[in-house]
Amino acid sequence: MPKVLGRRGVILLVALLTLGCLKVGPDFQRPSTTVADTWLDIGDNRLATASVEHRHWWQAFRDPALNRLIDTAYRENLSLRLAGVRVLEARAQLGVAIGEWFPQTQQAFGAMDKIRVSDRSPQAVFNRNLNYRQSELGLRASWELDFWGKYRRGIESADASLKATVADYDSALVSLTGDVATSYILIRTLEKRLDIARQNVATQEESLKIAQSKFQGGTTSQRDVEQAKTILGNTLATIPALEIQLRQGKNALCVLLGQAPSHLTHLLGEAAPIPAPPPQVAVGIPADLLRRRPDVRAAELKAAAQCAAIGVAKADLFPSFSLLGTFSFQASDVARFALGDMFRWGARTANVGPSFQWNILNYGQITNQVRVQDARFQELLISYQQTVLKAQQEVEDALTGFLRSQVRAQLLGDSVAAARRSLNLAVLQYREGITDFTTVLTAQQSLLNEQDSLATALGDIARYLVGVYRALGGGWQLREGRDFIPEEVRAEMARRTNWGRLLTPAALTTTERKQGD
Repeated sequence: MPKVLGRRGVILLVALLTLGCLKVGPDFQRPSTTVADTWLDIGDNRLATASVEHRHWWQAFRDPALNRLIDTAYRENLSLRLAGVRVLEARAQLGVAIGEWFPQTQQAFGAMDKIRVSDRSPQAVFNRNLNYRQSELGLRASWELDFWGKYRRGIESADASLKATVADYDSALVSLTGDVATSYILIRTLEKRLDIARQNVATQEESLKIAQSKFQGGTTSQRDVEQAKTILGNTLATIPALEIQLRQGKNALCVLLGQAPSHLTHLLGEAAPIPAPPPQVAVGIPADLLRRRPDVRAAELKAAAQCAAIGVAKADLFPSFSLLGTFSFQASDVARFALGDMFRWGARTANVGPSFQWNILNYGQITNQVRVQDARFQELLISYQQTVLKAQQEVEDALTGFLRSQVRAQLLGDSVAAARRSLNLAVLQYREGITDFTTVLTAQQSLLNEQDSLATALGDIARYLVGVYRALGGGWQLREGRDFIPEEVRAEMARRTNWGRLLTPAALTTTERKQGD
């Protein structure tokens, strides 16, 4: 008989271990997506198919002020800090999920009660000690065994969520570097447009003086003077509008830098030219976006986390098996007993054994909960596919803007040169009385418009190039080897709460499987 029981025990153990390897629910696989073979404008010699990470793409503009701004924003931006704290939250949540895999209840308990039993209760028939005290001290544990992979799926989900949160942080960093560069280019563009407007004001003031001199000399009418004043007033009126945009641009940049609105003189320095692009940009192939863009990675990881959530919900369709146990010491002061007897070995009480629970009457409700999780998973799969398509659109839009803006700027450069020659000829002819003042005014207005359009086009070239780098997913590598949150925030959180090793970069890895301290 003992041998039979032994064989049965071995069979049961093997069965339990086999069941322990089960994980209900689907295993995640990256969904298929529509990815183009190459970019539409890849034949242009200004683009290269080489695959580059663009770790510090802003350095391609060779602008020290832009480098300073990016570095300051990385250290001080509050939205990025918020994303960093969410990484810590997700890491702690992973520790919670890992803890669920171990005995779910591990409690020490104790009590001392004063008890008064009713003299009309059944107990009073056999025992007249209706008033007594009772003490108890012990341990209680319960462990729902992970037969169906419910808790392992939960760990999978939390781990994928952590990785998705890190990808969201990287995506925020990509957006931050792009926003800072775009704001900086806008500021330099507005400074150039202001300079153009002021130069034209000076030119138009000279024309006004000529008109006034000729009117006083009787060689022209007052209409020329009034026309000169009109065009000068219109040009002067553009300056406040540009100054408004410049101040608002600097204010927006201050927010990105995590500081109150200021003139940013210490970071921007003196007025500088609009950043110029490099002669050639490496853009790789569309398939690179799947690994390089953090928002694409985040969309995939969020789908993976939800896929595991299906298994968590599906495990409730099956019976759960648990091990329960209690060990304690009890004593009372009834009859010849005393509360101090609790510390004697004979006062021990214990119970241990397996149990199971199966929510068979809630089968329909649980099934619908599984369907809810599956529908959410399908939503995220579609969202992932949409994110991949959107990423390709953003690259294509930025590339065509970058290339066509250069063509536009070249044409406008020729137009500005022609408008300047036309103005010089018009002023000379007006001085000699060959043409009327309207020709001068038209030439002045044309020169101002063409110069302003050229400055805007040069800004568009730089802005679209920033869009290219941003759409290619460059810049998030800036955080590699660094903390997700700055030292002062970590110190504040450490003073408030025991974070163990989770505030240190080495411990905050997506492959770590240890439960947090």
